[in-house]
Amino acid sequence: MRDFFTSESVTAGHPDKICDCVADRILDEYLKNDKDSRVACEVSATTDFMLIMGEVTSKAKVDVEALAREVIKEIGYTDKSVGFSYDSVEIVKKLNRQSPDIAQGVDASCEFKSTNDKYDLIGAGDQGLMFGYATRETEELMPLPIMLSHKLCKRLEEVRKSGLLSYLRPDGKGQVTVEYDGKTPVRIEAVVLSSQHDDKVSTEKLREDLKKYVIDEVLPKEYLDENTKYYINPTGRFEVGGPNGDSGLTGRKIIVDTYGGKCPHGGGAFSGKDPTKVDRSAAYMARYVCKNVVKSGLADECQIQLAYAIGVANPLSVKVLTFGTGKMPDSELTDIIMKEFDLRPAAIIEKLGLKNPIYYQTAAYGHFGKENLPWEKTDKAEDLKKYLKNA
Repeated sequence: MRDFFTSESVTAGHPDKICDCVADRILDEYLKNDKDSRVACEVSATTDFMLIMGEVTSKAKVDVEALAREVIKEIGYTDKSVGFSYDSVEIVKKLNRQSPDIAQGVDASCEFKSTNDKYDLIGAGDQGLMFGYATRETEELMPLPIMLSHKLCKRLEEVRKSGLLSYLRPDGKGQVTVEYDGKTPVRIEAVVLSSQHDDKVSTEKLREDLKKYVIDEVLPKEYLDENTKYYINPTGRFEVGGPNGDSGLTGRKIIVDTYGGKCPHGGGAFSGKDPTKVDRSAAYMARYVCKNVVKSGLADECQIQLAYAIGVANPLSVKVLTFGTGKMPDSELTDIIMKEFDLRPAAIIEKLGLKNPIYYQTAAYGHFGKENLPWEKTDKAEDLKKYLKNA
């Protein structure tokens, strides 16, 4: 049966992603100087203005405004005439301490009061549900549409920063529609690519260059054919962009951040949150579990849902789906996962090293499918293979 699936990504210069980048850069700086920092940083941006707000409890002293300007400059907003620049933007900071009502549930979970198990020490920072996913579609064990969309947008940034296409500006978006035969990707049906640009380049030149230096350099030729459709800056001009063209906000690109819509999302955003927030840490652990399950051969596709309550260390529920690709019933695989993986927040933080300043690299082009991140390791796969003997 033929089917289609579409995912999108955005560049680091997209208004929402600027905010995610600033939030995670601030988080990293706090963790760099105090690993026990509690951070919940939200950022919003519009024309020549940025608001940094939220809650921070930390021994570290951080120049938040200077970090924000550094990030904005690194992304490429250096021209005052475009309505948003690192040296002219007004930055307002409103950061308070973490609520004591939240802190008491994180500092000492309900279970710790009775068990004294060190992994029961930290309770979940909030209630909520998180999902993880992995599939054999790509070498990264990620869905193909989102990986191709990320690569298009990352390439947009590369050709701009290298000077190859110097007329480009930081804002941009990419989107890829893949045709499937059952569960197997067979071709690319459509590509959408839009990039902000200066007023000197013609639409025809821009479309020609983006096709040659971005699309043709990124998309696998075996997935392209004479029926693949290309929509490059489909509305024509895209001179006004970034926060001058559209306001930005942290956490507004959660599907871009995860699996491009191929997997459900619990609703919690990632950027700007320290690892006691299970919105982030449990979603990372869920990816780690699924990737190791698929790598081990226990399933070709795996999705897991975790649910937590504030102040409670152990997850309230664990649900696994393998969509008919598992080597055993999903209920049996669920039991294996609960036996082999400790899903309590303190154990997750320790296992994945989440108190380290590793988050800025996740803020653009996805939190998953990047080799150098701890939740992308497949170090449990060999151990899980023992269960194949009984499958």
